[in-house]
Amino acid sequence: MKKSLLSIVTVVVLLLVITIGTSFYMLSYALSPDGGKADVDSCYNQLFERYPDTKPWVDSLNRVGALRDTFVVMPTGERHHALYVHHGSQKTAFIIHGWRDSAVKYLFLARLYEHVLGGYNVVLPDLHAHGLSEGDMIQMGWLDKKDVLHWLTIFQTDTMVVHGVSMGGATTMMLSAEEMPKGIKDLRFVDDCGYTSAWDEFASELKNQFGLPPFPLMYTTSLLCKMRYGWSFSEASAIDAVRQSPYPMLFIHGDEDTFVPTEMVYRLYQAKPSNKKLWIAPGAEHASSYLTHPDEYIRQLSDFLK
Repeated sequence: MKKSLLSIVTVVVLLLVITIGTSFYMLSYALSPDGGKADVDSCYNQLFERYPDTKPWVDSLNRVGALRDTFVVMPTGERHHALYVHHGSQKTAFIIHGWRDSAVKYLFLARLYEHVLGGYNVVLPDLHAHGLSEGDMIQMGWLDKKDVLHWLTIFQTDTMVVHGVSMGGATTMMLSAEEMPKGIKDLRFVDDCGYTSAWDEFASELKNQFGLPPFPLMYTTSLLCKMRYGWSFSEASAIDAVRQSPYPMLFIHGDEDTFVPTEMVYRLYQAKPSNKKLWIAPGAEHASSYLTHPDEYIRQLSDFLK
């Protein structure tokens, strides 16, 4: 009897140790920044390889000093970086990058707003722990929304649009439920392939990458995140935010997206009470709607911003 009890206790303790250890690994796997995040030259090379038409535009901006680096100290005390395309306009677009990405890699969208869609200023923040911004762990948009709100306050103009891709899309949606700076006459949001919540996204990847169900690792890893960083996976919810958002929002998603499953955008669209538009890009994988359908992407944006 004692041996049986001891065996059971040993197994339970062993499973507990394995679960805790795996939770630490999963949290690090999900939230660790890219080791090469500050390699700006590499980021530009990746941008120009994927979007070659961006290079002459970037070169032209640099010749006249219109593409600028700017650093600010956030309310948290961290020093954050953004790229700023100065156009002298009363219209400003904010481009929010994705998970383990950087502002530089999203200059292809900045080009649309500055060059194609009508002369917007463009601000491209490096989120916490990305690019040239300080930070130790990725925040999945939940705390980043406050940082982006700070950037909006600094670069406020009459007309503003916030356009995010993937994690940046989730950040954009989470931001849309916040109290905005006074005096903005027209404020709109574009979500390109953002997830419903950090919980849903991590649960999806846990199944896809490791073949594991949510229990117990999602629960223990989320609790660990709460204890270490002050937020849980279920708190970081874009779908809860869009339920409260009063602002116009365009949802974009590729119908072959498996990283952020396409079904998420239908739930997000249904959750938004009004002032909403949905475009599903045929044949587009994750974060590839513009690459797959550039003309239609521009048309969708242009119609939405009218």
